[in-house]
Amino acid sequence: MAEIFFAATAGTVDLWWEKTAPGPYEVRFGGECVRTEKTHARFENLTPDTAYAASVSAESGPLGAVTARTGRALARLNVRDFGAKGDGAVMDTAALQRAIDACGAGEEVYLPAGVYRTGALRLHSDMALHVAEGAVLQGTADPRDYLPRIPSRFEGIEQECYSSLLNLGELDHTAGPNCKNVLIYGGGTIASGGQELCLNTIASERERLKEFLAANAELVASCENDHTIPGRVRPRLINMSNCENIRITGLNLKNGASWNLHFIYSKNIVTDHCVFVSEGVWNGDGWDPDSSEDCTLFACRFFTGDDMVAVKSGKNPEGNEINRPTRHIRIFDCESSFGHGIVIGSEMSGGVEDVWVWDCDLGQAMQGIEIKATPKRGGYVRGLRLTDCTVARVLMHTVPYNDDGVPGPDQPVFENCLFERVRILGQSLDHDHVLSRTPAIELVGFSKPGHEIKDMTFTDCALAEGNLGVILQKCQGLTFENLRCE
Repeated sequence: MAEIFFAATAGTVDLWWEKTAPGPYEVRFGGECVRTEKTHARFENLTPDTAYAASVSAESGPLGAVTARTGRALARLNVRDFGAKGDGAVMDTAALQRAIDACGAGEEVYLPAGVYRTGALRLHSDMALHVAEGAVLQGTADPRDYLPRIPSRFEGIEQECYSSLLNLGELDHTAGPNCKNVLIYGGGTIASGGQELCLNTIASERERLKEFLAANAELVASCENDHTIPGRVRPRLINMSNCENIRITGLNLKNGASWNLHFIYSKNIVTDHCVFVSEGVWNGDGWDPDSSEDCTLFACRFFTGDDMVAVKSGKNPEGNEINRPTRHIRIFDCESSFGHGIVIGSEMSGGVEDVWVWDCDLGQAMQGIEIKATPKRGGYVRGLRLTDCTVARVLMHTVPYNDDGVPGPDQPVFENCLFERVRILGQSLDHDHVLSRTPAIELVGFSKPGHEIKDMTFTDCALAEGNLGVILQKCQGLTFENLRCE
């Protein structure tokens, strides 16, 4: 039997389940019965604070059942009653923050249609933020609007960074959650300053670090480019630290100055029915779980300037010592229309395990599925499972970039991954959308004995015509069952 999960608002329930049996599925909910090929279903126009019996069956038999309860109807705190103008010209930061601070359990901050120009905002436990259709929460491109700096983590290192547009929780790797039970939803848009804010932040930080950068030319040269070090303080679109039970649903999420959704030392983060846009933003990831657990992403579409998803858990000795892995990640029914695809690493020193991806279309990604690290990282990636997906290619390898800093105690280990019924195109799109042919599968392990890529299984997978084959180096225990070309 499969566990049936649900998330609810006052008028909707979303059900989802792991793909333990192939579809189609019959979903019974209250008096309704629907059939679907997807492993999720939405029910709308429901009565608030009401329990509904739900069950799911496949052709092979029952999968599971759950009693799903809708949320309470939330009292609205309209931000215009707190002085917000929503005209796209006036800075609404103070008014929006007043509404957020006043919001209690059983209430929501409501943004009606309009453009709300703002800097950093700070949410708290037991609240909802409702960005209605036609509403845009629009962050500026001025780094000064994202002060003060706050403790955060970027590219695997804890440091002070600019506040993000939306900030939840306070960073503490020794502790559990300190921000819980937040719903961010609606049909509107949450957007930041994108590449302009990115470059403005880098320019400001480069000036602040001018003497340090000049005195450490060798360190700068070891980085990906000269943006790397000053770029690590950039604000995210939404930053969650030490959070639990956060849901983000139904929104357009656009143009963070770096990563869009970044959650650190968090658990039970659900993101669904969202569109991510950051094409043209350097290092513009979409959805980044970082030393976090039990996180779910589904029914989302990505147009990203970098990774669609980047699974992380710290860098080099700091990540090894903090030792908080990312695990129990579920990603399904998502599409990458542009970006690198689903990536694990390169910061994975705390370990990554039990990541299951199914029913995703990553054919238009630059990479598709990529597991990467430098030899300095230590840590492990194990238990990745990819089911019924289309991907541009499968790539596991060492990378030369993001390699500054002190080495960890050992080289990484990539092991025990399963690819089942995956169509691998053997192609890549560059940033100009130019298509080139690539090896369909490229697995290159680490040089130290015992750190080869281990125990990978490809079963019932298809390589598209025109791919450049399979590259295997420093691997052991590989299994190919019914691998075919088509």
